[in-house]
Amino acid sequence: MGPIAFYAPLKSPHHPVPSGERQMARNLMQLLTRDGVVPQLVSELRSFDKHGDGAVQAALLAQAEAEIPTLIAKGRAEGWALWATYHSYYKAPDLLGPTVSAALGIPYVSFEATRANKRLGGPWDAFEKKAQAACDAADVLFHFTGRDAVALRGHLKVGQQLVHLPPFLAQENLPTQAEPDASTLLVAGMMRKGDKLASYSIIAEALGHLTGDWQVEIAGDGPCRAEVEALMAPYGGRVRFLGQLDAREMAQAYERARVFFWPGVNEAFGMVYLEAQAHGVPVVAQDRPGVRDVVAAEGLVADPTPDALAAALLTVLNDDETHRQRAQEARDLVQNHHLLTAARQTVWEVLNPLMKET
Repeated sequence: MGPIAFYAPLKSPHHPVPSGERQMARNLMQLLTRDGVVPQLVSELRSFDKHGDGAVQAALLAQAEAEIPTLIAKGRAEGWALWATYHSYYKAPDLLGPTVSAALGIPYVSFEATRANKRLGGPWDAFEKKAQAACDAADVLFHFTGRDAVALRGHLKVGQQLVHLPPFLAQENLPTQAEPDASTLLVAGMMRKGDKLASYSIIAEALGHLTGDWQVEIAGDGPCRAEVEALMAPYGGRVRFLGQLDAREMAQAYERARVFFWPGVNEAFGMVYLEAQAHGVPVVAQDRPGVRDVVAAEGLVADPTPDALAAALLTVLNDDETHRQRAQEARDLVQNHHLLTAARQTVWEVLNPLMKET
């Protein structure tokens, strides 16, 4: 069986900036590794247009067209058996995989592809059409969340498979369970404008409703660091900024945490939720689409007010039995649904027969 070609149009697994997007791309490459054969990252083309600029899209389309013949030749020479793309959507569609896989006569599969009809006719019209064409070309569409499945299911072609793959950590076993000795809330998120800064604003409001002895550690950095520091300024020494952490440092932060707090404004799902829960750190988050696919139900707060979020935090911080139960529920959730073993079984049950047909 030949090698798998892997491509991530939004963010390469080699991208220098840490994020859940980059981590999931790396996780998928590990998932697709079998019998010592590692998937090949076949392109670093980042087809990302943040602002809906027609000229940017045209330039990226031209770059893709220029790269396609080289990829086809490489695929023939190396005997690629399958093309796998991670996260094709209207801002960063897969401009390579459908054409290359068709030319090579190999299966094309897509992880976390999305359709957004509301983008047709607008500034991302050309890219949304490419994203939908990529969905149409896929032999298998693996979706991470229920929200994505809804849009995909209504447009399935004859013979296409739509398969639920819960988001997963690239590990076989749970890490050591956290045993915090203080009332520490852990926050982790990039500091940038938009949804991330909105989550930080919600956190700052909720902290104002907390009582008792507590402190916050914030892992993350970014261009809006000053804005986040200003939001947290009223809480003085209770807030400690950790900066950008590597995997080992992040694991140490989970071990100190009594609760993980991240509202999750417009999160696709959020890898940090899985990481925290794997360590036995209960999560408090707003009950939002995507977030509810990866967070234990008791950690979801339907009422978005700062009062309600603070009340949920205080329950975990102050009640030892609740904390114990929630920590175990969190670990059970990850153990049963979100580790590499379960993900491998789901994916390879689909890919094995597909690859044997070629």
